[in-house]
Amino acid sequence: MMYFSRTLFVILLTCGFHTQGWTEVTPTSSLLRESLQPKLEENADLKKINVADVPAAVATFYAERNWAPVWDNARFAVLIQQIESLNNDGLDPEDYNLTTLRILETVDADPKHQVEREELATRSYLLALVHLFHGKVDPVKLDDHWNFDMSEIDRDSGLRLAREAVEQNKIEGIFQRARPSLTYYKVLKNTLANLRKIEKNGGWSVIPAGPVLKLGMQDARLPLLGKRLQIAGLLEANYKSSLIYDQTMVQAVKRFQKESYQEADGVVGPSTLRKLNTPIDHQISQVRANLERLRWFHNEYKNDYVLVDLAGYRIFYIQDGKPVWKSRVQIGKAYRQTPIFKSEITYITLNPTWTVPPTILKEDALPAIRRSHSYLTRNHIRVLDNNGKEIAANAVNWSQPGNITLRQDAGAGNSLGQLVLRFPNSYSVYMHDTPHQAMFGANQRAFSSGCIRVERIQELAVLLLNDTEKWNRTALDTELSKNKTRNVTLSKKVPILLAYWTVDVGNDGRVSFKPDVYEQDAKVIKALDDHHISKQ
Repeated sequence: MMYFSRTLFVILLTCGFHTQGWTEVTPTSSLLRESLQPKLEENADLKKINVADVPAAVATFYAERNWAPVWDNARFAVLIQQIESLNNDGLDPEDYNLTTLRILETVDADPKHQVEREELATRSYLLALVHLFHGKVDPVKLDDHWNFDMSEIDRDSGLRLAREAVEQNKIEGIFQRARPSLTYYKVLKNTLANLRKIEKNGGWSVIPAGPVLKLGMQDARLPLLGKRLQIAGLLEANYKSSLIYDQTMVQAVKRFQKESYQEADGVVGPSTLRKLNTPIDHQISQVRANLERLRWFHNEYKNDYVLVDLAGYRIFYIQDGKPVWKSRVQIGKAYRQTPIFKSEITYITLNPTWTVPPTILKEDALPAIRRSHSYLTRNHIRVLDNNGKEIAANAVNWSQPGNITLRQDAGAGNSLGQLVLRFPNSYSVYMHDTPHQAMFGANQRAFSSGCIRVERIQELAVLLLNDTEKWNRTALDTELSKNKTRNVTLSKKVPILLAYWTVDVGNDGRVSFKPDVYEQDAKVIKALDDHHISKQ
């Protein structure tokens, strides 16, 4: 678990922060104490700062200052600037009372008005830091599979750092340090700012439907296509579009298709046209959703782990923070989604048998068997009773088969292929080989019933086994060739993260927009735009 103090404490101390003392009792400080003391006493056992705890944290903030006010005009102006900047984090500045703060920027000397300004400023300040550090939305409320560690803010050290940042006029610095430090986050912030600038300037025009565009064709829509590609940064600003679909534009379209997870053939058909015509507000929402995911997820990056990028259909093995192996995966269909969660890979099954899961039994296998009993023979599937004893297929009433189990023999045609990577979870999900190798060639690969099919999984198994003598590739292939089912425990458990994000950043800094195969973005945006979450 990573706490607020661990990420900020050392950094802020190196900036020379120190605590000031306060002794003077003023009408404003007296009113602050009168207003906040009850909240402090009600929450004396507060240990962490979450959204619901912010009112008590405000009281503690002032109690540690002997109830002295802190927001002079200069600091208040900086606070407003920082809250305005949250727009580029995908957060709504109005969740942090921006309009009201602007009204209170010039307030008279009446202690009651001063107290109103102090309390609102501090609440907005702390709430913004909490949201930047671990997100505004609780991911568990969106997905009950979620089991990643959330960043927590220790009350004492967190409030000390927040207080000292104001006292030492380091407000901008603490806002920056509360954000994820990942380069990916910074790129998405800049992307969001750029998209909003494009939106302000009118966005991009819709390219009308028409004939499929191929190299050398003449079409009146090409100037619109050229302008769209220029806005995307894929054509030079001085490129002059003609009415001929030339090689320069074809190459730009190929790059656009690649960044949209389509076949990069340079042909502008209906699918590419739909992507080109994606409304800019949709892309803005997509970036906002992924900035929020990074705020949930950034503390899960470990030195050594396996990362499955579900929406990108990819898998990585990370060692010492760097990818040492990557490959393609097939994931669950939209109606049989692979869940988002974390676990640890503990053992490998060589030459596995496959027990048909209940959902597949009900929805796929039984209908196929009822059509033809040869389904069992063709797929080398045995029928077992509730004691695990094999029974003849013709002894089963397939219209009401009762408590039976179907198990597929190990072998080349097994649905799990030659190898399975196991990690504990309650969803019966694992990673495995597959006889359906050709399907890795598709651009969008949501084909499975929930498990993860991994291309070249034998290479990953050798890395995980981490024994160059006993379990090198030759030794693994030899063991697999025996066609004997065997479990091999890893000498060291390896964390696995099944993650979902729909905007990616390439090595060149270019941003790619993935298909939202599981339609998760809209849920995140709806929750981000729920002002109740911030006003509770």
